[in-house]
Amino acid sequence: MNIHQTRSLRTIVVVLLVAGVLALALGGYLAPVARVALNPLIEAQTWLAERYAAVQKIFATPRDLAQLRQRNEELEAEVARLQAQVIELQQQNSEIDILSALVDFARANPASDYVAANVIGRDPSPFLHYVIINRGSDDGLRRGMPVVTAQGLVGRIAAVIAGAARVQLLTDPNSVVNVRLQTAKASAVLEGSLTGEMTLTMIPQDVNVEPGELILTSGLGGNYPSNILIGQVTGVRSRSFDLFQTASVQPVVDFARLEIVLVIRNFQPVDISPLIP
Repeated sequence: MNIHQTRSLRTIVVVLLVAGVLALALGGYLAPVARVALNPLIEAQTWLAERYAAVQKIFATPRDLAQLRQRNEELEAEVARLQAQVIELQQQNSEIDILSALVDFARANPASDYVAANVIGRDPSPFLHYVIINRGSDDGLRRGMPVVTAQGLVGRIAAVIAGAARVQLLTDPNSVVNVRLQTAKASAVLEGSLTGEMTLTMIPQDVNVEPGELILTSGLGGNYPSNILIGQVTGVRSRSFDLFQTASVQPVVDFARLEIVLVIRNFQPVDISPLIP
C-alpha cells in the first residue's frame, strides 16, 4: 500500500466511527456514558457558580445596605409627614365640632351678641385661674363681659387690651357668682377656690337640695345674665348648727380643655356695690 491508500483508509474509518457515534447518540445509547462523563463537569460548574454568586453578594451587600437605609429614612419621613397630617386633620375636626356647637348655642340664644375667641394662653400661677383670649377692645370687648361655651358659663373678662383679654374662670378663688337652683327654686352663691373646686354656699337650711340639681345664673348682682347653665350639685353638706347649707359642684365646662369661647358683647354688667350697705 502506498501513502495515498493509507490516508484514504483512515479517512473512511474515521467517517465510519463518527457516523456510528452519531447513530448511537441519536438512538440514545450514549446517554448513560455522557451522563457519567458530564456529571463531574456540571458539579464543578455549579460549585464555581455558587462561589461566584457568594463573592458577588459580598461586594454588593454594602451598596444594598446603603440603599435600604436610604429607603428606610424616606419611609420614616413619609410616616412622620402623614402622622402630622392626621393630627392636623383631627385638630381641624375638633375645631369644626366646637364651632358647630357654638353656632347652635348662638342660634338658640339670639338675644345675645356674641364674638368668638381662641384661647391663646393660661395664667402660670397655680393659685389663679385665668385664660387669655385673642380678642380685645378692638373687637368691642370690655371688662366684665360674660364668657361662655356651648356647654355653659366660663367666667367673665377681667382685663382688656387692644388685641387680647384675660378671662377670670369660675374656678378662680376670687370668683363669686349669684346662682339659683333650678328644681329647689332657691338662690345661692357659687365660689371658686385655690384648688379649682367650686362650692355652693348660702343655701337656706329649709331648702331640700339633692345631688344632680342643676345650677344656673340668677342674674342677681348684675354681673351675669340669668339662666346660663353652670353645673350640677354632686354632694350636700348640712349641719343643724350652721346657718346655711353648702354643696360641691361639678361644672359642665371642662376648663382644662378650653379652646374656643364666646363673649357676650351686648351685656353690660352693673356695679351695685355702692348701693349695698
